[in-house]
Amino acid sequence: MKDRRQARAIVLQCLYELDYTDHRFDDAFQNRLLGQPLPPRGRNFAYQLGKGITSDGNRLDRVISELAPEWPIDQIAPVDRNILRLAVYELIFDGGIPPKVAINEAVELAKTFGSESSPRFVNGVLGSLALKSRQSSWSQSSKKAPPRQKVLA
Repeated sequence: MKDRRQARAIVLQCLYELDYTDHRFDDAFQNRLLGQPLPPRGRNFAYQLGKGITSDGNRLDRVISELAPEWPIDQIAPVDRNILRLAVYELIFDGGIPPKVAINEAVELAKTFGSESSPRFVNGVLGSLALKSRQSSWSQSSKKAPPRQKVLA
């Protein structure tokens, strides 16, 4: 599990970098791995997660906007926005992780990388998603994940 937590932190750092540069995910990911090596399973998990988030970014932002309508997506702190993208992707597209685990992992990232109010904000938004998911299932088309890709390194 520690490898997955580290993988999520690396993906979060890459997403943050992409918000402020014109770098591609693959380049940001390879650069992150130079300073924070991951075992192959963690590396593959991180790569798939990052590629999925970057390819579905607009759809993830729409979901986040629906869950937090009082917070326009561009006004959410960049760290919080990227933590939410990561967690929403895992909750909607990756059926391999229980919702409680995905939410807990996101809150832990918020505690580490976000502001003092980040954990509560992230937990509230993701709690809304979990509640909405229980009340009415997401359409299968919205849950369809992009095809898996192999890590380049």
